[in-house]
Amino acid sequence: MIPAIVHDSEPVLLVGGGKHRKKAFELAHEYSRKLVAADSGANWLVKHNHMPDMVIGDFDSISSAVKAKIDPSRTFLVSRQDDTDFEKCLSRISAPLVLGVGFTGGRIDHQLAAYHGLMRFAAQRCILIGAHDIAFLAPAEARFDLPVGMRFSLYPLAPLQARSKGLRWPLDGLTLAAGALIGTSNEVSGPVTLSCDVAAGLVILPLSALPAAVAGLRAAGGAWPARQTE
Repeated sequence: MIPAIVHDSEPVLLVGGGKHRKKAFELAHEYSRKLVAADSGANWLVKHNHMPDMVIGDFDSISSAVKAKIDPSRTFLVSRQDDTDFEKCLSRISAPLVLGVGFTGGRIDHQLAAYHGLMRFAAQRCILIGAHDIAFLAPAEARFDLPVGMRFSLYPLAPLQARSKGLRWPLDGLTLAAGALIGTSNEVSGPVTLSCDVAAGLVILPLSALPAAVAGLRAAGGAWPARQTE
């Protein structure tokens, strides 16, 4: 198991090097004061007068000028190249929730890699916050108080079976799989309860659903097991 180097009893705000960070950061900062930068995310934080509590990555994109401003005790080098900076961070944070900004809305391959990271380290609950939407891996079971009519999408990163209440089109009895059947563009009809049999369901909601997502994930049961090896 990869040992955590960032510990907090409250949500942690993780900043990446992607686009559309300002509004997402402001929203996430309401829930978290612990700031972790994924490599070049530190450039943006320092530029906007926020000193990261920790910077984690292979340091191939943080500027030398920014790195010089950060106490070396607040940097953690992970030189391996078979995982992303997002994964390097997510696997080393111990907190009830991570709020990630700067990981969506830019390059498509980077965004897909972030979704892969959510699935790979499913034990660490994390909400990725973009300019218009949020995305997170569905826990084994959770409840979300969302307004009637809101868009609710469940995209299968791997084949899965889910059960639901409070959706216009229930998911019970369906096997979702990319290339076969997906659960996007559903609609909330009441308080939503959702359960999945594997850690592979990507929930995608409008940005306005962030408070409900934070509350639902923090209260959710059925944690996915942590990875045992690097």
